Amino acid sequence: MKKNCLLTISLLVFIQFFSVSAQNLTKEAHKKTATLEKLMSKASKKGFDVTREETIIWFSKEFLKIAKWDENNVPFIQDAFERFKPLKGDKAEMAKNLPDFERQKVIEILDTGINNLTMVLDGTIVRRPVAKVDWENIVVEKDQFTSNGKPVFLYDYFSKSMGNPTSDKNLYNDHLGNIDHIGGFTPNLLKEDRTFNQNILNKVKNHPDTKAGYLLLWNTSFPKWIQKKDPEVTKGRNTFMGFDIDNPLMHEVWSDVIQKAGEVTKGKKVVQLGYILANEPHWLSEKGNWAFKLGEMNEFSSYTLTKFKKWLAVNYQNNITELNKNWKTSFSSFDTVKFEFPLRKDTKGTPLRYDWDRFNMDRVVEWFAFLQTELHKTNPKGDTHIKLITHFFTDDERSHGIDLEALTELTTMIGNDAKTRERDLRSNKFESWETNYAYNWEELCVSYDFMESVAPNKIHVNSETHFLSSVAWRKLDTSPAYVRNNFWLATLHGMDAGLSWFWARDPDGSPEDRFENNAKSKDNALTKSFAASVNMQPQVANELTQVMMDLNSFSEEIIALRRQRKPIRLFHSETSAINKKQHMTEQFDLYESLFFEGLPVGYATEKIIKKQDNTNWDVILVYKTEYVTDSEFNELQNYLNNGGNIIIDNDASLSMNEYGEKRTKKLLQNNGRLQVLNTDKYEDLKQLALKSIPSNDVVLSESNGLKNKGCSWRVVPNKDGGYLMSIVNLGKNKATLNVSTKNGEKVTCINMLTEQSLGTTFELDVNGVLLLNIKK
Repeated sequence: MKKNCLLTISLLVFIQFFSVSAQNLTKEAHKKTATLEKLMSKASKKGFDVTREETIIWFSKEFLKIAKWDENNVPFIQDAFERFKPLKGDKAEMAKNLPDFERQKVIEILDTGINNLTMVLDGTIVRRPVAKVDWENIVVEKDQFTSNGKPVFLYDYFSKSMGNPTSDKNLYNDHLGNIDHIGGFTPNLLKEDRTFNQNILNKVKNHPDTKAGYLLLWNTSFPKWIQKKDPEVTKGRNTFMGFDIDNPLMHEVWSDVIQKAGEVTKGKKVVQLGYILANEPHWLSEKGNWAFKLGEMNEFSSYTLTKFKKWLAVNYQNNITELNKNWKTSFSSFDTVKFEFPLRKDTKGTPLRYDWDRFNMDRVVEWFAFLQTELHKTNPKGDTHIKLITHFFTDDERSHGIDLEALTELTTMIGNDAKTRERDLRSNKFESWETNYAYNWEELCVSYDFMESVAPNKIHVNSETHFLSSVAWRKLDTSPAYVRNNFWLATLHGMDAGLSWFWARDPDGSPEDRFENNAKSKDNALTKSFAASVNMQPQVANELTQVMMDLNSFSEEIIALRRQRKPIRLFHSETSAINKKQHMTEQFDLYESLFFEGLPVGYATEKIIKKQDNTNWDVILVYKTEYVTDSEFNELQNYLNNGGNIIIDNDASLSMNEYGEKRTKKLLQNNGRLQVLNTDKYEDLKQLALKSIPSNDVVLSESNGLKNKGCSWRVVPNKDGGYLMSIVNLGKNKATLNVSTKNGEKVTCINMLTEQSLGTTFELDVNGVLLLNIKK
């Protein structure tokens, strides 16, 4: 009894202490809010722009509401933490501490705002006024969105507090972003009698058309009448593509649905960001991987098998003997072809595996070409993109059916949901990138540089950015510098619009209905997404908007840096990627070595060489690319015939066709320049390539205590006779930097975000970002 009394007294003391702590922090936050608002009034009267501070005030007030809700609903918050298993620590303690954590972060962003505005007022720093986005008057140009006559980078959240109208100014505004969207189109729009569900259609027709937005095709569900008509429809399904894309009935259904979508939305602002043709499509076909364990692609339909047999007949020119030789089989005809599916892991590198992986990609391209064609029947100018998983390109796995080049080339906009992260929370193992870098940027930069090389003149939409959190990573105390670094990097590498994952708070501070009432959501991944997300981090939400405001204020400078010519191109072959166990891993070594040399890295493929102006680059590097088709080989030869410049690591590259057969031909120099090195070191190719191109007039030197450089930089001449330079520190250490000129001319560096002089030698912190005006 005595023990229970002591526990009760202790609990009461804790609750009282906790309550006092909460009151003190809230009181301090309100006091600092008043201080900042007073400074804003003073600054406004003096003609200074206070848009950035308006956002700080807005997020501060929102997160104080959020903290109060979380404080009153600790069991719910604890459950959210418990659901996300990779997050380590005492979940009960985390839930208990979260409200005060949120209040403390509110105080921190207010302190930052007070400090910055004080420096503006006393002249220590000079800021360019924020170029606000005019969400209702966005113009879609060839390779950019514009607002008020200038390039603009759009921002918002994907899956934004579902159930609330997109006209709700508490959720759709300059602070959280204001991109519109129409509820996803699905096959449920179509009835069995092939008439349309008028209730769904009327919602779309009556949706206000006031601002830029997007439309998403959801492929996860379909009405029961379809499966009754054809039970095979679910064979070959995956998580976000719940049906067989080779099914003729689904072709008929989607033809009607997407044509209707194009018809009722044609010419509307709400589709200015395009029609998203699919959410994260994939068709992983290997036994034992994560998708297989989820029941994805455990079998395929008779339609897929028939299509594969026809594909084989065409690709083997009806020569079954040739297929039997490659597959080591004895089929009497293409009609009798059969094989074990899902594929075993040890089939990687075999002709059978090459044929399936290539066919799988081709049929997926065919599906999306079909959707786009049907859309353009009713809306010929409708822009399209696909939320493509970019690690399918940068990883070594190739059974997923995603040909990033072909799909990027197909759609009218570039689409993806690229991610960055620190160490995978599911693993305790050291990751190789940690030797030199603050976070893993490979997927983002490699895939973006590749897609921008494939389609340099297309708008680029990341419809679900995973820079703030993902399945594999999130961090409750994410630094604002990390957020700024990521979004600056992504924008510099091509991103024109980013819809971040995700905003799930209602205007009263509570989580949206799908979290409060889990019965409404069958998405297991979604229910695990709330813990440690941006929805608990005022410093993250605020910094995302702050960096986008800065990027938009300097949009013309960013576009100038983005449109630089890419003089060195790395040759990419999906043929080698399909056949080799670690092709993309090997390729990254060369990419990484060039990434920190002050120039944008580009790619060349057979199609790029064939379709684009070859004067857009100076040299193509071929590194550890043993397998290429005859068509790829011939295009490289044509490039040399036309005066091209190629550097190859050694004779092993380009030595085999797609089936591992030795090639008798070798490239001939002819009218171009061909250098075949006797090396397997990527550094040798890098050094020779750098000698093949004009060097920058301005040079950035770095010292960071590491073996490798960590600062990625670009420089272009500006209209004043000086230079514009962007520097992003990806290294895990602070860097000491020095700016000099090739001819020894003296310069000085001005931080364009603050107009402060840095001289020519200065430091850049971990995750630091600089935009410099280099004056002679």
